[in-house]
Amino acid sequence: MPGFWDRAEDAQSVLRELKLENRWVEAVGTISSRWSDLEVLAQLADEEEDADTESEVRQGLVDLEKTIDELEIKGLFRDEADARPAILTIHPGAGGIDSQDWAEMLFRMYLRWADRRGFDVEIVDEQPGEEAGLKSASAILRGDYAYGYLKVERGVHRLVRISPFDAQHRRHTSFASVDVWPEADDETPIEIAEGDLRWDTFRASGAGGQHVNKTDSAVRITHLPTNTVVTCQTERSQHRNRDTALKILKSRLYALRQDEERRKRQVIEDAKGEIAWGNQIRSYVFQPYTLVKDHRYDVETGNLQAVMDGDIDLFIDSALLRGAAGPKAAKGGA
Repeated sequence: MPGFWDRAEDAQSVLRELKLENRWVEAVGTISSRWSDLEVLAQLADEEEDADTESEVRQGLVDLEKTIDELEIKGLFRDEADARPAILTIHPGAGGIDSQDWAEMLFRMYLRWADRRGFDVEIVDEQPGEEAGLKSASAILRGDYAYGYLKVERGVHRLVRISPFDAQHRRHTSFASVDVWPEADDETPIEIAEGDLRWDTFRASGAGGQHVNKTDSAVRITHLPTNTVVTCQTERSQHRNRDTALKILKSRLYALRQDEERRKRQVIEDAKGEIAWGNQIRSYVFQPYTLVKDHRYDVETGNLQAVMDGDIDLFIDSALLRGAAGPKAAKGGA
């Protein structure tokens, strides 16, 4: 196509789309090739009555089924934003110091999940609580369909445990909210007027070395029309913090616009079914028993430690698969 490379933005957009399509072709080719190999091994195991080869075939089938399941989930990512990096923000709710501690535990859980998937993580804000935990935390997670996976985690997460901060060892219930947005890029259709912004600078309060705490490198942006506030304080350069904060603000405003358009399109029945975005999506019980339960689809596990170490694919995959099946797949139907 004449002049294709002269239009840099259009060319990059096409290349990104081509890259995503090539992944599908490569994945199907890998599955087909692996299936052919297993057929040959199965025939060999049958002819020679080789127990070791038969065991290898069985394990290969398990692995292949897992690969197909993962491909099925990726097939649900039809929105262009699903392939984008995810901006994850966590805020403590009711519960005081316990909720701040819970926010830090959740943040660690998602960072562990990202590490398990091989995602790159950029922590852009981490404000410690007065005694323990976090007042807020934000990170950008970059990897295959990062936003597509994490978007179903948006909502309120509840913790039930015996509080380590209670001298009487009473059981406390704490809450923390998780927000997720797709990272904006140069093509995101959001224009921000400079007059709509209020910029504040301050000294960083979190980790980052002595230099961070000696200068007003941290940045806070307030978008006045929507009262949306974004903070970035992890970079030593105020300029870099400003750039990152502005990108996050653009992402949040884009997500707000999408939410508004979604609300306008939905009829009352659809709104009832869209529980994936509702409050208290999941409970984590530490005492008197261990249980993690997703209230949207009645999915649960007693392996609490594994979940807190980032093994949350059970809940993410269930929300994606059953959510795509419609409201009737959720607990209680539509």
